[in-house]
Amino acid sequence: MASDTVQSSRDWLRRPRANLLAWWIPKAAILAGLFVPVPVRTVIWTIALIWMGTACILNARRCGRTHCRYTGPYYLAMITPVLVLASGSVSADFFGWFVLGILILAGGKMVWWATERAWGEFL
Repeated sequence: MASDTVQSSRDWLRRPRANLLAWWIPKAAILAGLFVPVPVRTVIWTIALIWMGTACILNARRCGRTHCRYTGPYYLAMITPVLVLASGSVSADFFGWFVLGILILAGGKMVWWATERAWGEFL
């Protein structure tokens, strides 16, 4: 029980400012990025995904938060489809980018829910 308290106190998700900076601002940037040209969108999304993925990995190391061990690599892996769409090797209009945005954001939530449901909040 004391271990959970220590882990919880080190969790950036429990700190509103850290949570906002590490995840909510990049998520908002991804949404806003839908309305800019593709080259700018690609830069915004790539930076946001690197930022969130790194924050998750660091938070997992910091406090042992279960889902962060999986969402970090997930966000980093999602850079690949962003770059594929941006390269033009797969034709995508606004709807294609919108679906990818939903996949990125909803997928992160699903990974969070599934991992913490299966293994608990902290490993």
